[in-house]
Amino acid sequence: MKNSDIRKLVSEYKETKLKIKKMQNKKLLEKLGEIEHRYFHETGRTLKIDFKEIT
Repeated sequence: MKNSDIRKLVSEYKETKLKIKKMQNKKLLEKLGEIEHRYFHETGRTLKIDFKEIT
């Protein structure tokens, strides 16, 4: 997976997290889980840990 694809996953993750804050939806939660799984599969790291390092 290219760096641009990983950046796209991260942006989708951020957008989905914002949408979940506004409204709880099972479909959004499933999408969030899928994004986290794909990111872990490609990088070997979790999104949550990577975001904690940044902030």
